[in-house]
Amino acid sequence: MNRIDYRGAFWFPVGPDEMWETIERFDRFESWWAWLRDFGADTDSLVAGNVLHATVVPPVPYRLRLDIRLESSLPPHAVRATVGGDARGTAVMRMEPVDAGTQVTVVWSLDMTSTPLRIAALVAYPLMRWGHDRVVEMAVAGFRQQALAGTTLP
Repeated sequence: MNRIDYRGAFWFPVGPDEMWETIERFDRFESWWAWLRDFGADTDSLVAGNVLHATVVPPVPYRLRLDIRLESSLPPHAVRATVGGDARGTAVMRMEPVDAGTQVTVVWSLDMTSTPLRIAALVAYPLMRWGHDRVVEMAVAGFRQQALAGTTLP
């Protein structure tokens, strides 16, 4: 109950190159996602070695401070990362052209490492998982509404 394993797939109405370029707009992340605070990156692109720093504020009473190190990058197809901070683990994002757009598949496995999160996972795992899933939903919706504003479906 101390781990969150996630796999999701989402289709977006832009090609992989445009999708990649949009994801690299780090300076806009906090305006796209109300649950994201204190975002910063060591460099301004999805390159191996870059570290993204952020605080995630889900709709439950806890915050996660994360450092996401990009271990490998294959533009515009895939990024592999290790996650550190209040949760630790691995994450992968893959993009492939599908139906005149991009299918984005994300997979991660995170262990709660901070004491408050470990206790929350022990006593309220369903609430923690619910908060996680809401943040994912809000991330996808925010990306569609803000980052891809003006993009029309085929």
